This record gives sequence, structure tokens and C-alpha cells, in this order.
Amino acid sequence: MSEIGSQSATWHAPAPDGGAPQPPAEPWDLVTVPVRQGLEAVDILRRGSTPAVGPVVHDGACDTLGFLVPPGTAAAWDMPGSACTRTSGRGLRLPELPELPEPTGDTPRPAGWLLPPGDTDPVTDPAVLREALGEAARLIEAADGCH
Repeated sequence: MSEIGSQSATWHAPAPDGGAPQPPAEPWDLVTVPVRQGLEAVDILRRGSTPAVGPVVHDGACDTLGFLVPPGTAAAWDMPGSACTRTSGRGLRLPELPELPEPTGDTPRPAGWLLPPGDTDPVTDPAVLREALGEAARLIEAADGCH
């Protein structure tokens, strides 16, 4: 698994007074997919009549994207080509990431937010994500078949 899976999965929101970050109300699970399919799914989710995408992270090599989904999603997740990591408060944390410097030379890029918390819904609905990932896979298959 990529760096995303080794990160932790409890995001700390900034305090209302701008002080120290506060822990979220509950943990979440993380669905990871290949970056191409994930980017297509993000576009699909954001183009919908009601955009419905939560925070999304990328691994350092930009090989995978991770969608934050409600806790318990991993128990029933069975979408081929993806994985869902159960966190259930086990200390997997994704801290709010600062601005990331561009890598120099062969330096690998650190994991970071594609869509940071606070700019999105708290999590992505797993049923909506499943549909978007399926549509993304069909679009990619059609595009690749046109060559």
C-alpha cells in the first residue's frame, strides 16, 4: 500500500478561535484508488447537481488518491481496483497538511491534500463514491479503447 495507508486517519479541525486544532466528532475510513480513476471520480463528484466529495489525499508518488468515508465503510467495501482501510479510531491520523514545497530533482513529494478538509463535505458518501468510481472506470476503459 502507498504512503496514504501508513498515515493516520483522524483529522484535526482548527479551533473556532483559531487556536489548537480540535479532534473530529468521529473517525473515518479511507478508500484508496489509482490516481487516474480517483481524479476522474473527483471530477464526476464535483460536477454533480449537488457536489458531494469529502477530503481527498494523495500519496507522495501521486500513484493513489484516498477518499475519506464514514467509519464502518470498510466492512462492506468490495469494489475491485480499490481498497478501504478501517480506521475506527485506531490512531491513523492525517494531520492538516501545510503548503507542500515542490520536490527538487529526484526527491519524492510528500503526501498531501488534493481536497483539504474544510473546503469540502466532511466525508464522501460511500454509495455516491462507488457510483463515481464505476463511472470513472468506464470512462477510462472507453478512452483507452479509442487508441
